[in-house]
Amino acid sequence: MPELPEVETVMKGLTPFMLDATIAEVDQRRPNLRVPFPDKMRQRLEGRNVTQLYRRAKYIIIVLDDDQNLIIHLGMSGRILIVRAGEDYEIKKHDHLILTLQDGVRIVYNDPRRFGMVFMVAGDELNNHPSFSALGPEPLGNEFSAPILTERLKGKKSNIKQALLDQRVVAGVGNIYACEALFQAGIHPEVEAGKIKSTRAEALTHAIKDVLARAIEAGGSTLKDYRHVNDELGYFQHSFKVYDQEKKACGACDCDVDKTSGIKRIVQSGRSTFYCPQKQKKTEQKKTQ
Repeated sequence: MPELPEVETVMKGLTPFMLDATIAEVDQRRPNLRVPFPDKMRQRLEGRNVTQLYRRAKYIIIVLDDDQNLIIHLGMSGRILIVRAGEDYEIKKHDHLILTLQDGVRIVYNDPRRFGMVFMVAGDELNNHPSFSALGPEPLGNEFSAPILTERLKGKKSNIKQALLDQRVVAGVGNIYACEALFQAGIHPEVEAGKIKSTRAEALTHAIKDVLARAIEAGGSTLKDYRHVNDELGYFQHSFKVYDQEKKACGACDCDVDKTSGIKRIVQSGRSTFYCPQKQKKTEQKKTQ
């Protein structure tokens, strides 16, 4: 599933083409994805001007000149491709929505598994919408800090890896970047979330911000379906320290693969977690959180 860096990269790729542009034509090619497309979407979008684009958690928000928001969630396999004016393009089986701008540029939403969402919400209703009302702070914003993280983890009995995936704790962090941030902070993924305090919370907050920023700079991570809007791959997967690196040395400490068997993989709540047993020692952290 595309996580925060991938969604941020897509949003930034859309902005030069969509900002201040007028949506001239809407081609809705099926009735629904994970949820139905908005009622009368064609009538509501055609002729509207795009005044702003931004990301909230894993959602792309396209603000229109009538104060409506067109919201896109890429789900598990969603992709957005930009087709420039005059370029030949053969519509594919899983192209479910095509927006043609007044200058001829086409914005193509493709989603083979159809777990994504496209919906519309009025501007004054956005923060109260179920998709947004319970979201935690943006991890790259000033509102995310060690004290805030400590407060949101307070009393949580779940493991810290699972807590980071809870969008109510911090918005946008997914499986890949939770693994990488915990590694960078030296925190074992099975440590109880409510025990992360003071210096450990500071280290983890910094690690989350740093990992996400570096991933955005690299254009996100391409493992299966994800592509930029120009169809190029992301490159952060080449910088993974632990994610999908089972049995390898982490390269960031004095790992002896012969003794530790390298990076380990465990399953937490149905998702693979990767960590370095040398750098992320659970037994020591019980006393130091």
